[in-house]
Amino acid sequence: MVYTQSPLAIGLFVMFVLFVLGLSFYLARRTTSAEGYYAAGGNIHWFTNGIAFAGDYLSAASFLGICGMIATAGYDGWMYSIGYLAGWMVALFLVAEPMKRLGKFTFTDALDSKFNSKSIQLMAAISTLVVSVFYLIPQMVGAGVLVQPLLGLPHWVGVCIVGVVVTIIVATAGMASTTYVQFFKGALLLIFTTIVVVGVLGRGLTTSPDQGGSKDYHQFKSMTATVATDGALQISDASYSAAADWKATELGEAGFVKLMKNGIESIWQVNESASGLQLEETLFVKTLADGTKLFNGSEKEEGKFFAVGHIKELQIDGKEVAETGSLSPLGYLSAIKDSTVVLWGKKYIHEGDTSTVVYFQKPTPGSRLLRPGLKFKVDNATGTQKFNFISLMIALFCGTAALPHILIRYYTVPSQAAARKSTIVGIAAIGFFYVMTLFLGIGAMTSGVINLTDNNMSAPLLALSFGVILFSIISSIAFATVLGTVSGLIVAASGAVAHDLMDRFLGMQMSDTGKVRAGKIAAVVVGGIAIYLGIVFEGMNVSFLVGWAFAVAASANLPAILMILFWKRTTGQGVAASILVGLVSALGIILISPDMYVRYGLLPTDAPISFNSPAAISIPLSFMALVLVSLMTQKKSVAVEDAAEA
Repeated sequence: MVYTQSPLAIGLFVMFVLFVLGLSFYLARRTTSAEGYYAAGGNIHWFTNGIAFAGDYLSAASFLGICGMIATAGYDGWMYSIGYLAGWMVALFLVAEPMKRLGKFTFTDALDSKFNSKSIQLMAAISTLVVSVFYLIPQMVGAGVLVQPLLGLPHWVGVCIVGVVVTIIVATAGMASTTYVQFFKGALLLIFTTIVVVGVLGRGLTTSPDQGGSKDYHQFKSMTATVATDGALQISDASYSAAADWKATELGEAGFVKLMKNGIESIWQVNESASGLQLEETLFVKTLADGTKLFNGSEKEEGKFFAVGHIKELQIDGKEVAETGSLSPLGYLSAIKDSTVVLWGKKYIHEGDTSTVVYFQKPTPGSRLLRPGLKFKVDNATGTQKFNFISLMIALFCGTAALPHILIRYYTVPSQAAARKSTIVGIAAIGFFYVMTLFLGIGAMTSGVINLTDNNMSAPLLALSFGVILFSIISSIAFATVLGTVSGLIVAASGAVAHDLMDRFLGMQMSDTGKVRAGKIAAVVVGGIAIYLGIVFEGMNVSFLVGWAFAVAASANLPAILMILFWKRTTGQGVAASILVGLVSALGIILISPDMYVRYGLLPTDAPISFNSPAAISIPLSFMALVLVSLMTQKKSVAVEDAAEA
């Protein structure tokens, strides 16, 4: 679709970025020690840290990706929210206070507190870097998604803007600026998300969405056709024509046909009906051999793709209505349940050097939207499909307590009690937001605002349907969401390089000033890597990408954390082996998964495995490696302890 830039939106965005940079430069004058750079001096108030937890966690995946998934897949998209939130129970009851007690600056400090093991220092630092980079990818993709409608700039420019600004944030004040940026961003996100949801409920539901008066929503056409005795296609609307050999030009399979009107090509879905054939208009993107993309959105503007999302039939108390008026939260969901909502399927069609993606209408009972099964198959699911879903949920549940940029936040508060309190505040804020995402996603699904070529923009475009001011604020906050999360990740990554690898593993014995300088240089390097990957992975749903990051974190980090805390026979060699096995197995499975084969330009069916989430395999392997190696190294470990006591 074509986005019209607003000077107000651009002005608010610039103000937001300048505020973030100003805060960073102000705090930089107070950040001189390594503890100040990596852990904000350990003096952050627990409430501030709790909201910063929410700011850290409510990343591009939560605000952009989950809303986009709900807008296109209903309840199945919301299951990401449930998985993300459930993971905080592990963090609260098992990890929060021990992490504060064991560590000082980084995740590696906690793992190595009992062992002083070079192998742990190396493997934990590598794990922190890998997980941070994996989590950085969706944040950078989300940044690129936002700049097109907000600033009118291409995807790669948005990625570069985030990379440069965040590198400045981290290279100036480190964790102090990151924490306060997250606090302000988290608070604003909660406030303005609530405002959008109140607007959605106040507007209610309608069968003719107009995007708040902008009239961009496209009323999709339907017409009948019959097949003459000579095989020609006869269409009820005489302004459309099909090729004489239309059967030969069917797009790869029965069900789609090309039609022409005034020299403009369109693709229609063919369904059987009592009167013959029913033709339903579709959306499509055609990619030519030279890479040029053709859209069917508009006869006047190039590159436009229609906004979609509407209700086909709407019922209240058993009576069909055109609109509902304002609704309560439960009334809104009840009205959806009794309605028929038009969702969209996707088909990939190849004709020589030309490939076409066709998005076709799928009228779906509202009751199907509010239960699992649209994205993750439930009814008649195969064993592989069930395994893939269970594996994803395990990754989301276990990944939160193993994310380096979340774990290091426990070192910013002064005590173990403060760590627990800040976790509870974070859970409350995050839980409230995830309830809001259900209404944001369904609101986008039914308000004619979804861009099917990039559903990550569903929430900002829903805000746009209420006016450019709200859109500007929401988009700026979303961009700040990316800034804050990326800055936290780069702080974690720079700490792994400077503190864990250079100072501890390599024994360089750097001064506080040296640690801070090394961290800033590492931040610049990691920022450059993040920019490159954010450009490469353009177009993928950011919440899906975060699922991979959670799987890698849960596989490499969580088994080591839990076994150190709760199994006395754990050895340093076992911890290092656990991290290595979890990391290699998770990454290996991801690299040969069907979704990565698509990124390689290969067919997903050619992948050697048929599932995408590695957690159900890689986490048990990591636990097994720790237990086996620890048992094998018990005598050596005991001998070392006895020698130390002597």
